[in-house]
Amino acid sequence: MRVVKTAEERRNEILDAADELFGQKGFDGTSTNDILDKVGIARGTLYHHFKSKEDIMDALIERYSVRLLSAGRRIAADKTIPVIERIIRVVMALNLSGGSSEEIMEHIHKPQNALMHQKIQRVMVGGVTPILAELIREGIEQGLFSTPFPYEAMEMALIYANTVFDDDDVVPMTDEERATRMQAFIFHTERMLGAESGSMMSVMQVFAGGRQDNDE
Repeated sequence: MRVVKTAEERRNEILDAADELFGQKGFDGTSTNDILDKVGIARGTLYHHFKSKEDIMDALIERYSVRLLSAGRRIAADKTIPVIERIIRVVMALNLSGGSSEEIMEHIHKPQNALMHQKIQRVMVGGVTPILAELIREGIEQGLFSTPFPYEAMEMALIYANTVFDDDDVVPMTDEERATRMQAFIFHTERMLGAESGSMMSVMQVFAGGRQDNDE
């Protein structure tokens, strides 16, 4: 008996298959035929839902982004948690340097998925900056920070962290060089935010993918 699926079910089925194949073979190494065989559908059915393999990739990135940003917004909205702790939890939830969605980012960071990585980084910086900027504004009201540029400060911190600490191909570093850059990152971010020296140590180490015991 032929099973009839809704458009949403079929679309998600295609995305799930592509997600698995991209993880195994990379975006470039996966063909539309691979996806068709995995799902067991005709080419016309695939193109009814997606115009191309690139269109599938964009839909996957959107799915990743919705999941990660939604988690970040939920945490940021919980005002029972202190501002600094919320910033840490948001960064971890968004998996800028680890956290709850490590498998997603591990998949995207593979060399064969460089285009996916580039696209999702663009989406994430655009989506994460407003979340963190709002927390900085809240911190300003509480006297934790003092800056006329909360949005721009977070944008600069995110771009630096995602470029320097997130991509060894852009800035190759030894462990010693990484530790020095992390210290500089913390130092300058605290000054951008007008924060007390040392107050952002734990937050910035999460941004940079470090651990609090690295410098101990």
